[in-house]
Amino acid sequence: MSKQDYYEVLGVDRDASDRDIKKAFRRMAMKFHPDRNPDDKEAEEKFKEVNEAYEILSDAQKKAAYDQYGHAGVDPNMGGGFGGGGFEGGFGDIFGDVFGDIFGGGGGGRRSSVQRGADLRYNMDLSLEEAVRGVERTIKVPTLVNCETCHGSGAKPGTSPKTCGTCGGMGQVRMQQGFFSVQQTCPTCRGEGHVISDPCGDCRGQGRIEKTKTLSVKIPSGVDTGDRIRLAGEGEAGSHGGPAGDLYVQVNVTAHPIFERDGKHLYCEVPISFVDAALGGELEVPTLDGRVKLKVPAETQTGKLFRLRGKGVKPVRGGSVGDLLVRAVVETPVNLSSRQKELLREFHDEMEQGNSKHSPKKHGFFDSVKKFFEDMT
Repeated sequence: MSKQDYYEVLGVDRDASDRDIKKAFRRMAMKFHPDRNPDDKEAEEKFKEVNEAYEILSDAQKKAAYDQYGHAGVDPNMGGGFGGGGFEGGFGDIFGDVFGDIFGGGGGGRRSSVQRGADLRYNMDLSLEEAVRGVERTIKVPTLVNCETCHGSGAKPGTSPKTCGTCGGMGQVRMQQGFFSVQQTCPTCRGEGHVISDPCGDCRGQGRIEKTKTLSVKIPSGVDTGDRIRLAGEGEAGSHGGPAGDLYVQVNVTAHPIFERDGKHLYCEVPISFVDAALGGELEVPTLDGRVKLKVPAETQTGKLFRLRGKGVKPVRGGSVGDLLVRAVVETPVNLSSRQKELLREFHDEMEQGNSKHSPKKHGFFDSVKKFFEDMT
């Protein structure tokens, strides 16, 4: 009985790439796997054909011989130069290679118990002044550090961990279920590859203990909310001598009662009296470096922005210093006396005689409203 063409078995073209061949094998192997087709001899035979085809087509030399000579190029019983392309003996390695990423990996390499420590995060609140000028803070961070008694080995001083007898130090064991080979974490050493028969009394065999570290952190000038400062090696200690993780200080700049920040620029609102807004004057404006004088021109309206160059923030990543933008807010007088109210009424009457001359925006607005309703009729 002649064998079916290997490309037809996998359902791929002869010019299919290695990736396409592997993908087709995975699909066919899952379809005809005996665990999915119990007591189905036909599926079992098909499953063997699929694996035989993949063993040949996944090997560059065997594939070349097969493409040139057909089955005679890979079957020793037919004079071929390569060993058997059959299912016996080789399936475990093939299947483990293809599905290793799903079931914990094939390949059988020794698993290292040395692992890098976890990174840590510390949230730090800063005032606007601290963020702009920079500050040095002392923080306390709970973490895991290497046990000083056993120096991180987990074994009692004078002893050492022993190679696990179950997995032989591999950290994993292979379970065979019919045709299906699954690699699992060793239940004895839990993947470590060794066991500690006489654990350290201080860390109880863990190699690490909990401790609160006190660190000094220098915050550079110009940081803003969302910035992170990395302290290399100040995270958790690694297991079994592995390198320590890093500590990331996450910056949050709290709200300021006067200033708002937008990148390198600062904003603030300054109230201005009705008289100063109309006649002009001079105001004292707060900055992070102290007070400065600001000349207010006559007829200033609410919302007018005054720019004080170089009174903002110097960015932490470099660049020019930002500006301070001052928004004028005209304040309506309150708690007026009878005489003050009388004077304002006289002032109002004088203003009305000038019509739109003194309040161009007001009259322009009501003229637009009047035209809007006239157009509707």
